[in-house]
Amino acid sequence: MSDHRAIAARHQTLPAFSPSVPVGLLPYLAFTLLTATFALAFYFSILPKDKIPVREAGVASLASILGGFGVVALFCTVGVYV
Repeated sequence: MSDHRAIAARHQTLPAFSPSVPVGLLPYLAFTLLTATFALAFYFSILPKDKIPVREAGVASLASILGGFGVVALFCTVGVYV
């Protein structure tokens, strides 16, 4: 029981959470990341097809990562904190 009291007391003294990225910057970040995703998707669609798809895999992976972070930033912009 003393562990619980110690943790509860420490919880009361800890500072409130503050995000690393300012909340006001999230809409611009989401727009930039998602625009880059769509641009890379268009670039991916016009790439010549190679026998070994190294370049295609790199472009697709980068677009996927940017899209993932862009969607999370967009969700956080509208108040769905994931």
